[in-house]
Amino acid sequence: MLEYVFFDQRPWQDFIDYLKHLGVTLETARDDEEWLVYVPEELDDETDEKIEARYETLLEMNERLIADQQGSAHVDRAGINVRLMDGRVVQAEVDPQLINRLLQVVSVEELGEFVSAVAQAVEQGDERPLCQR
Repeated sequence: MLEYVFFDQRPWQDFIDYLKHLGVTLETARDDEEWLVYVPEELDDETDEKIEARYETLLEMNERLIADQQGSAHVDRAGINVRLMDGRVVQAEVDPQLINRLLQVVSVEELGEFVSAVAQAVEQGDERPLCQR
């Protein structure tokens, strides 16, 4: 199962509603600070891409809601989701100021594509030059 984490109930519920609209089987959980959604790993690529795009959008909403609640003091950590070849999604911690600068010139989707390309290169370890691939 793939895990999606939220820190506010509103984007969590929006994500659940979206997954139900897509017809995706899901499980949910809640602890003191997190709202979780689990979906099967065996999704077709198109559905998987839709889910990831929606999750990225809702993470931005999640961030705005937390900022509204806590003020600017909460922006001491930021992360980028990285999908590994085995299907797991992990977060790479990145300086929030760097992410903000990047998002001024590229979209969230473009940043995600870049991060995915780097993760794939690291996991596959192809040392050949690009011209030989």
